[in-house]
Amino acid sequence: MRSDNVTKGIQQAPHRSLFNALGFTKEELERPLVGIVSSYNEIVPGHMNIDKIVDAVKMGVAMAGGTPIVFPAIAVCDGIAMGHTGMKYSLVTRDLIADSTECMALAHQFDALVMVPNCDKNVPGLLMAAARLNIPTVFVSGGPMLAGKVKGKKRSLSSMFEAVGSYAAGTMSEDEVLEYENKVCPTCGSCSGMYTANSMNCLTEAIGMGLQGNGTIPAVYSERLKLAKHAGMKVMELLEKNIRPRDIMNEKAFMNALTIDMALGCSTNSMLHLPAIAHEAGVEINLDIANELSAKTPNLCHLAPAGPTYMEDLNEAGGVYAVMNELDKLGLLYTDLITATGKTIAENIKGCENKNPEVIRPIDNPYSKTGGIAVLKGNIAPDSAVVKRSAVVEEMMVHQGPARVFDCEEDAIAAIKGGKIVAGDVVVIRYEGPKGGPGMREMLNPTSAIAGMGLGSSVALITDGRFSGASRGASIGHVSPEAAVGGPIALIEEGDIIKINIPENTLNVDVSDEEMEARRAKWEPREPKITTGYLARYASLVTSGNTGAILRTPEK
Repeated sequence: MRSDNVTKGIQQAPHRSLFNALGFTKEELERPLVGIVSSYNEIVPGHMNIDKIVDAVKMGVAMAGGTPIVFPAIAVCDGIAMGHTGMKYSLVTRDLIADSTECMALAHQFDALVMVPNCDKNVPGLLMAAARLNIPTVFVSGGPMLAGKVKGKKRSLSSMFEAVGSYAAGTMSEDEVLEYENKVCPTCGSCSGMYTANSMNCLTEAIGMGLQGNGTIPAVYSERLKLAKHAGMKVMELLEKNIRPRDIMNEKAFMNALTIDMALGCSTNSMLHLPAIAHEAGVEINLDIANELSAKTPNLCHLAPAGPTYMEDLNEAGGVYAVMNELDKLGLLYTDLITATGKTIAENIKGCENKNPEVIRPIDNPYSKTGGIAVLKGNIAPDSAVVKRSAVVEEMMVHQGPARVFDCEEDAIAAIKGGKIVAGDVVVIRYEGPKGGPGMREMLNPTSAIAGMGLGSSVALITDGRFSGASRGASIGHVSPEAAVGGPIALIEEGDIIKINIPENTLNVDVSDEEMEARRAKWEPREPKITTGYLARYASLVTSGNTGAILRTPEK
């Protein structure tokens, strides 16, 4: 056991004396030490219940013969951080979470880990740590929020942001906005649609690192406490069998995750996180594969913001395993892979039937024959750009219009809410990428403002930043290379005609190569927006969105 380095032998007597100070008994130190990574805090709604989840995990570990020991991971609430400088500090925490977990796990020689994340960057950050550490690990999240209800209809956080846009457009009163404010987020948990947190929690099941229901069982259901106990017990089985994250997260597992992502209609942020997790597992994902998988993967789910169903509905319909079972009917998954259940995918999904064809479309009646995410390329995005195709209305799948260019999110929001953006426009927001932001801010405010102003079916938005999973419409992000490194998005001028063709996976500006080169000759890099602290260090190391915004290792 790895923990023998701190618990066994005369040379470890000083170590044991410190365990004595913690109140550990001789019997506890003779068992495997299992680290439980808790992202509990009192500022993120998806994390306020995690203390209860952690207690259940501890019980499961102890029941199965291990010694559970809790240590923390940080978390940012993307909703509270949205629309101001705080959003620069969201994506960047993914690497802090991975790095700090590595430090704690290796410094204290844990034999196994149970990761207890929930929102946005915690799940990918801890998956990155799991792949890097490669010791037996299971994931159990805090679970999704129940949908709110306004005037008898289910609503969620994206509805709230769009309500603010409707108020700016004069189509909603302040009292109506207040009703949304008080009702759209009725419980603890990760926000109730297929946003980034729930996308990534569902993908823990898809990739094999979470148990059945991890992505969908609501936070307030007692069933989630049972799941947490089983996760604690299961990690002891994985330790006994020596099943490790890299045994589970191999190249085929990532292909499965991308395929299930397409079927579920997950957040575009998964196109940042899956490559970053794969990198830690020693697997390289080229985003070009996404379109190949999308071409043969039907989109089976339209959860909010793409449609009127929510995570609780997906759970009742059979959850992620039911979606996987539908996909397996077409032979779209590698089903012989081992998972954190200790069984193969084929064994996991056997008998997991679709219980509601309105929530999970049958394989022969999909929303579309192609997947929920598209990767676009062209002279604006030679490396790539990403759009949640399943959340784009039909009339915006092919669009062209004049560029309305903004060098930061705040200026774009002011123009949208000020009525300066009109039907047909293409809003371009640049210098918001991983390096230029720095931190690649999510842009739920401008996308929600566009929708709330009634322009969701006539205005597109492209950016080298990224979008919240709650965004909908023709919102094209992750444009790479980003403006800060001289990507072509930096060369677009006000009024240039932008041509978007999602079915053909293209994104272009109607400007000649000669003119683009002339503009490039005049372009000059901008001074960094932030020159001190963590963001400055992050900006100096981060790569573009097409590589997952990973931090490159400094050259020796």
